[in-house]
Amino acid sequence: MQGINKDRLTESLALMGQIGATANGGVYRLALTDEDRDARNLFREWCEDAGMTVRIDDFGNMYGRRAGSEDLPPVMLGSHLDSVPFGGRYDGPVGVLTALEVVRTLNDQGIVTKHPIDIVNWSNEEGARFLPGLFGSTAALGTRAAEEALNATDEAGCSFRDELVRIGYAGDKANRPTDARAYLEVHIEQGPVLEAEDYPVGLVRGIQGQFWREVTVKGRAGHAGANPMDSRADALVAASRMVLGIRELALQCAGYGVATVGKMSVAPGAMNIVPAKVDFTIDARCVLAEDLTMLENGVVDVVEQAAAAEGVTVEISGDESYPTILFDTEVMGMIREAMTAEGLPVRELWSGGGHDAGVAALQWPAGMIFVRSKDGLSHAEAEYSSPEDIAAAANVLLRAAVGLAG
Repeated sequence: MQGINKDRLTESLALMGQIGATANGGVYRLALTDEDRDARNLFREWCEDAGMTVRIDDFGNMYGRRAGSEDLPPVMLGSHLDSVPFGGRYDGPVGVLTALEVVRTLNDQGIVTKHPIDIVNWSNEEGARFLPGLFGSTAALGTRAAEEALNATDEAGCSFRDELVRIGYAGDKANRPTDARAYLEVHIEQGPVLEAEDYPVGLVRGIQGQFWREVTVKGRAGHAGANPMDSRADALVAASRMVLGIRELALQCAGYGVATVGKMSVAPGAMNIVPAKVDFTIDARCVLAEDLTMLENGVVDVVEQAAAAEGVTVEISGDESYPTILFDTEVMGMIREAMTAEGLPVRELWSGGGHDAGVAALQWPAGMIFVRSKDGLSHAEAEYSSPEDIAAAANVLLRAAVGLAG
């Protein structure tokens, strides 16, 4: 079996990258916008040109099917086409278009597989317009209530349901996937490991467990000059203690663990007023279940102790928690064999971000292939993966998909 056509794949990525293109080389293509519609239309055209039948489910997820020789569950390949604001051209489309290139290559060589091959574009993976992320896959595969998904609204009050209708991608419930031989996803790493260690691609073991929390700290406002330091109830000082304590918790993880306070607001927010209220978020991720439990419990202790020390009150809200997901050993074995056959060194690593493959792994055997990210950048206009590395991942995907599809 010959490899994929690198030039064709590179051209497809470039053409897709023109839709919603920004001045600095990125894309602005939020879910269910006109730009997302145009990207979907182009993807649909390419699928049909490759002889696939395309179906749309009630969440706008798109499935292009290449028929197999037998009536068997499909091998599913794919990712997403939506982006974050001022995002990169590779996060998502690399997975969708390497999958398309696999089908094109099989067509070129007249190879027929026993299992059908489905290419999927999941809706609203990023969650940049409709919260939360992984919207299309979780709704279609039953881990999120259908009405919750369809009734979600963006900041302008537009509903997911209405926007699907507006762009022409409100499909049928009957088109949701019900079974699969396996699910494979190529994705850029979005981190620095592969580049630092000089690996073009990586074999993903699984997706870290994670939890999100929101913290509200309430103190007492006062005049910045008239309130002595020892009589203050400064919400920002307390919050600062909490942030440092959360950082120390992450450093105590036995395995890989990280914690991020990525959003904070201070009120009243004036230079000459002691802060009365602080709101901040916590995003924590760990490989080991015991580390995740330690962090969840530790966060409560840290914020309560800091609040008591500074004479403020604190409230923790939110219960979004997700366990670590391990990818299927058979699928990982297929990917490993494909890497070896391609003459590529095998580097196993964990995914720090959530992906549709993690949702699929709750239903079917699943696996992921990472592509090296330049400077570890993602969710940025400067995001980049080389044509050579993307082609290497596509060839691994080709071999693994054919191995699974028979």
